[in-house]
Amino acid sequence: MLKNYQTGMFFDEMMETDGKPKQHYKYFYDLVSDFSKDELREKHDTAQLSFLRQGITFTVYNDTGGMERTMPFDFVPVIIPDKQWTKIERGMKQRMKALNCFLEDIYNRQEIVNDGIIPEVLIRHNPYYYKQVTGVEIPLNNHIFLAGIDLIRDENGDYLVLEDNLRNPSGMSYVFQNRYVMRQVYPELFFQHSIQTLEHQFKDLHGALVSHVPANSMNPEAPTAVLLTPGMYNSAYYDHVFLAQQIGIELVEGRDLVVEDNKVYMKTIRGLKRIDIIYRRIDDDFLDPESFRPDSTLGVKGLMRAYHKGNVAILNGIGNGIADDKAMYAYVPDMIRYYLDEDPILSNVNTYFLRDPEQLEYVLENIETLVVKNVSASGGYDMLIGPHAREEEINEFRKKIVETPSQYIAQPAIKLSRAPAYQQGRFYPCHVDLRVFVMNGSSTHVVPGGLSRVALKEGSLVVNSSQGGGGKDTWILSEGDDVHA
Repeated sequence: MLKNYQTGMFFDEMMETDGKPKQHYKYFYDLVSDFSKDELREKHDTAQLSFLRQGITFTVYNDTGGMERTMPFDFVPVIIPDKQWTKIERGMKQRMKALNCFLEDIYNRQEIVNDGIIPEVLIRHNPYYYKQVTGVEIPLNNHIFLAGIDLIRDENGDYLVLEDNLRNPSGMSYVFQNRYVMRQVYPELFFQHSIQTLEHQFKDLHGALVSHVPANSMNPEAPTAVLLTPGMYNSAYYDHVFLAQQIGIELVEGRDLVVEDNKVYMKTIRGLKRIDIIYRRIDDDFLDPESFRPDSTLGVKGLMRAYHKGNVAILNGIGNGIADDKAMYAYVPDMIRYYLDEDPILSNVNTYFLRDPEQLEYVLENIETLVVKNVSASGGYDMLIGPHAREEEINEFRKKIVETPSQYIAQPAIKLSRAPAYQQGRFYPCHVDLRVFVMNGSSTHVVPGGLSRVALKEGSLVVNSSQGGGGKDTWILSEGDDVHA
């Protein structure tokens, strides 16, 4: 199966350096090794067709408009033993608790700034800080309904948090579709494994959603919730449709809602229906033309008035971007110590602030060895991977950093872990990361597994689907199954 597979200098999820599979992969390895080349190719092709037939797509934006694609899928799962997952789960809950404390604090008393833990300049000049929501009473005091936290593993196999996504984290639908396709195409892989199920996650997601009942709901025992989407041209529209269907709520656009007497209503064929909870997938700036961008046609005029009056809950909270900004990321360990009086369970990647003259000088001198990121960009855009960059790219980034140093951060180039991927009739090592989804309501749940993203282009470090990345199923082994899997 993996006769010529080389782990190289990287931590490999599946293989030891001596060419043998790790204990928790052994059963999977032996099973797949029995497939012939034709069987492997046929199953791989069937899986890709399954995504196409089900219309599981995302949109890539480019200069000529949007292009719809299916997410490439690789059938070699990332398998995580129960003990490792338990630590990840604890780390996720700890991080969410601290980040939520930060959001509640920063939109009220700002004690963490007054106590000198976080520089005031990071708040004052942050484009994602919205004064419009200062002092708003948030149901459950919870600003983060659904988070997607990106994890990587370094060359020692240690998990590190790479990024917090607290606004509109996408990709949750792929977690479930990857599992569905795996079960359809490779049912034999599941017979002998005890894998934590995903079946109850939508019940938990629905429970977390409706627990955010606003103060003035007329129906607190059975609130009405909707998912607000920008529409079918959004890159994550499939995600929106899937989640609304599975949670059992209406999928609406801004034109389907209206605000009257500071209350939000949905237009139906039977007249207006009062809405209590809006899970929005529209960016803050476009939510309400009366309070934010006046040219927005995606949002709902007057929505903020209803929000301030406690007549509607908006999830995720408006202004969450202040907490998942790439510059603020470096302070999350300090938030954990400040608000929870605990040491972080999961570590960050070291981060250089380029507004600091000494750190700026170091980064400019060592840029060839570093990863540089625009604090406002996502999806792998406006990012330099120094060790893989051409000289002209490095010079271009030096110029951009010097012009606006506060717009960029830099991090050491981590030797991202790899896992085997099967593409074009062969197995080869590809870099992977893991997006873990956390649901916050009256209690906190972590979806077992999450979305493993893989850089399918050989040698690439970019796992984003918009830049050639794909997905893998993620198996969390039930307790005690490590030996047999």
